[in-house]
Amino acid sequence: MRFKEFLTGEDGVATVEIILILVVLIALVIIFRDNLKKLVDDIFKNITQKSNTVMK
Repeated sequence: MRFKEFLTGEDGVATVEIILILVVLIALVIIFRDNLKKLVDDIFKNITQKSNTVMK
């Protein structure tokens, strides 16, 4: 009976789903690494420029 309950149980399903989501997110970050780096650099440049105008 215990083995059958183990096979039909869904306790580990949430863990597997979270791991799969993390794997997909990591893969997307690796694939679009250069685009993300450029985007973050542009955002920080924009923030720096605008903060310099406020400080003057």
